[in-house]
Order: sequence, then C-alpha cells, then structure tokens
Amino acid sequence: MMFASTGILSLLLSTVLAAPAALVDRDSPSYVPLDAECPSESLVRAASGLSTKEEAYRVSRKAVADEALKSWLVETNSEFRTDELPTVALSSSGGGYRAMLSGAGVIQGLDARDSNVSTSGLFQAITYHSALSGGAWLLTSFAGNNYPTISSLAYNLWGLAIQDSLLDPQALGALIDYLTIADEIALKQSAGFDTTLIDVYGRLLGYQLYEEADGGAGVTLSSITGFSNFTSHAVPYPIITALGAKVWLGQCSPGPNATTYEFSPFEFGSWDSDVSAFTPTKYLGTSMKGGNPVSSCTTNYDNIGYIAGTSSDIFAGELCTQLSDPNSELVTGMEQILVKVHEISTSDQYATYRNPFYEYQSSTQVPNPANDIGDQESLSLVDGGVALQNNPIFPLLQPARKVDVLIVNDNSADTSYNWPNGSEILTTYVQSFNHNLTRMPYIPPVDTFIAEGLNTRATFFGCNESSKITIVYLPNADFTFASNVSTTQLSYSEAEQAAMIANGVQIVTQGGKAGWGTCLGCAVMMKTGQTLPDDCTSCFAEYCYYQ
Repeated sequence: MMFASTGILSLLLSTVLAAPAALVDRDSPSYVPLDAECPSESLVRAASGLSTKEEAYRVSRKAVADEALKSWLVETNSEFRTDELPTVALSSSGGGYRAMLSGAGVIQGLDARDSNVSTSGLFQAITYHSALSGGAWLLTSFAGNNYPTISSLAYNLWGLAIQDSLLDPQALGALIDYLTIADEIALKQSAGFDTTLIDVYGRLLGYQLYEEADGGAGVTLSSITGFSNFTSHAVPYPIITALGAKVWLGQCSPGPNATTYEFSPFEFGSWDSDVSAFTPTKYLGTSMKGGNPVSSCTTNYDNIGYIAGTSSDIFAGELCTQLSDPNSELVTGMEQILVKVHEISTSDQYATYRNPFYEYQSSTQVPNPANDIGDQESLSLVDGGVALQNNPIFPLLQPARKVDVLIVNDNSADTSYNWPNGSEILTTYVQSFNHNLTRMPYIPPVDTFIAEGLNTRATFFGCNESSKITIVYLPNADFTFASNVSTTQLSYSEAEQAAMIANGVQIVTQGGKAGWGTCLGCAVMMKTGQTLPDDCTSCFAEYCYYQ
C-alpha cells in the first residue's frame, strides 16, 4: 500500500492548484483527453476469456520466454529436462518507495541484461508481471520507459527524483513546472471530465517515473503497445490493479471482498462477477451506455501516471472519514485545492473513471441489485492493496492466462517493524474462494508464518497440490540493508536507493545462497511431470511448505 500522509498531500496540492494558470503548448503531448473516432469493433466484451490481442501477445511472449527458460535452466543445472516448460509470472506488491526499490532489485537480480547472479535470465522467461501501488510505480516506470535496465532507471531518473521527493513540501520547485500541471488539470476539467486529487498526484508521480521532460504528460498505458520491447514480445505482459469503492452505498474504502479492476496495455475491466467485462484501455474516458459509446470516443485518458496514482490512492479512506467534519484542517485544505476548479464533493478523494459498463449486462455477469455497478455512471477507484491483498495475485489465477508458477515479491508492512507477516497473501487465499478462483494453493495462518519463519525466507507453496499454481514466496528481508523502511518515508538519498535495490537482488538470490538457483529451477519445473535433478529432493525438503 501507499502512505497515509494526507496533511503533506494537501499542502502540496494546495501549492500546485493555487498557482495561476500557465500556458500549455497544445502542439506537444498533452494530459488532456481527446475526442476520437470510435473503432468498428465493440467497446465492451464479456469476460469469457482473454481478448484476441492479449491472447496473441501471450502466445508470442510464451514462445520467447520458453527459449529463455531453457537457457536459464540448462545453465543453472544441466540435469534439468526442458521438453515441457511452464508459464512463469511475477507479482510486485505495494509498499510505497520501499516496494518500488526493493522490487526493482528483485527485477535486477532476474534480468540477464543487468546482473550476473544465480537468478539472472529468469526475467527473460516471465510471461506476465502484475503490480499494485508502490509496485505499480515500479512497473509503470519500467514499462513506460520501454523497459530499460533497473540500473539505467536508477542512475538516469530515480536518483535525483526520489532524493528530492516530489511529494515532500520541502522539495517544491526542484524539478517540476507546477504552473503547467495546474493548467493541464484545469483544461481536463474544462473539457468535461471530472478531476480529483488523483489527477494532481498522478502528474507529480510522472516526474519521478518517466524520463520525458514533461513527466510523461502524453504517455498512456495503451501507448506501450507501440514500444519496441513490447512489439518484439521481449517483455512480460504488464497488469496494474486497483479496487472499486462502492461510494453509492456510503462505502469510504473497499472491503476484503472488493471488486478488483485490471489495467493493461490492451484492456481495462474486471473478472469479478459483479462486472465480468472488459473495454479497450485506449478508449477509457468514453461515455458509454449499454456497451455502446454515447457519441464520439475518448482517447488519452489512460495517462500512465494517472493509472499509477489510481493504483496507489490510499488517501480515500482517510479523507472520507474526515470530510464529515466541515471545520477539519483537511476539509479546509481541500477547499483551497479544488474550489477554483469545481464544487467540492466526496468524489474528489478517488480516481474517477466514466463507467464503461454503465447499463451493460455481461453474459458472464452475476447481477446483484443491492450494489449493481452497472447502475453507476462513474467508477471510483483506489489503491489496489487497501483490502489486505497487497500482492496482486488474482489476475494471475485466471485460467485463461495459464500461469503455472508465480514469483510473489511481498514488501508489505504488516508488523510494527514494517516487515511482512503473511497476512496479505493469506487474505488472498481466503478471498479466492469468494471469487471462484480455484488455483490458489493453501496458505497457512499468520501464526504459522511467524513460528516457522516463512515471512523471512523463500517458501514454495502448492508443492503437493497438482491442480494449483506453484507460488515462490519472496518476502522483504534484511540481507545487506535494513529494508523495512517506513511507507511514509518520502525521500531516499541516492545511497539509500542503491542499498535498497542491492538488498532486493539479495532477496531474489536468497543472499547468494549456494544451490538456490537449482532450487528455484526445481520449483519452476516441479509440476511438469519430467524427471528432476537429484538435488530437487533436498530443495523441496528445505523450501516447500506442506500442509
């Protein structure tokens, strides 16, 4: 999850939006959504499987990934057979900058372009990569810059941007043109679109996450489909998650059984039974009714910084509870922020999207008249991890994606010392039954996690469950640096960033432990039915959790 620091956010945003409007160069890439001609194909489909485009990418990426997996396995241990190869995925948790930097180290340790350790090359064998909140900052920065190495991002972008945090009032004016941001948001509002705190927040994040001088004002999630590493199927398919808040029921923040929404380069939507539909990401922002556009279509709404802000919007719950006091400092701050743009309402705390599924009945949907999302003209989305599911696993349990092995990097701050304790992945296991997701392996109670030290070292879940995916659980741990940094820490020196990333490499290599590469290969290959190296027997004894 992100950080609960609304006082800082209010001060920052009031500084931004109180500024006089600047002039935006309308010939340059703009944050403002655009009118566009609608495509010939339908803009909404039932969630009966993958879209044609995602399925084509999955197949092509799997072919590339298989070759990389063969090479990594043979180099790791020549006894591995590679006649049948599983589909491998990666999940990057939330946790603010802690998750972003630690998760970056995990990727670096998997990326053959950027490291020479026992796990180097496995990133090239991954077909899907999901993320939320701080993990979404990492993934959108990685994907939005056409997948450079982590070393390149850290040196060329993050070092200065995160050292002088754009969310820290003391650093105001260091790197950003705040007047332009204010004007961009005012122009979006004047174009007929709702603007909220998350518009400002997402634009500020853009200056940390994207290398463009304007902070990625014109970079959209759907534009990734034209990037060279994507078109060559050289990278995993990215998925960002957020949760829906049922504000029409008076709900401030989503509960554990909340609707999970996915953002990917091709589509936005949800597999959950109360939506069970998808729409092209490129046309987010289009006014829809019954699955059809009301008039013209909209493009450029899926700004990648706005989506990163959506997935890390933890402010909603805190803001909502304080709005009941009209004299609170927060309400006063919000008035200063937004009164010049529009009349303040509770919707300003959420990332707002026109509901593509308004009055649409999916053939796979299970209607619920008590809280029918299809009756709402807009969706209010928040941080993907606020409902105690800080690891975005649900998208990778979908049978259509055919994931066999999932590497889960958990950077949650569950304990008072900001370490994970298994509660987040346990909630995912419990809630998987409510979402009819049958491939989640058994996860033990938190007491067991702590008693057996599963929250401090790598663990394989699902070892003896042939019908479940295998989860390789990699919790945040102190190998070379005290990486249990508070989620509220808003800036990191370049030395701290480097230390966090280096410790992330240690997490994925388990401190460079001898034989770990083979054991990880054993986990990847355990359910293929092929003869495994003899070393796998001791690996499973050490790392498998058996119920």
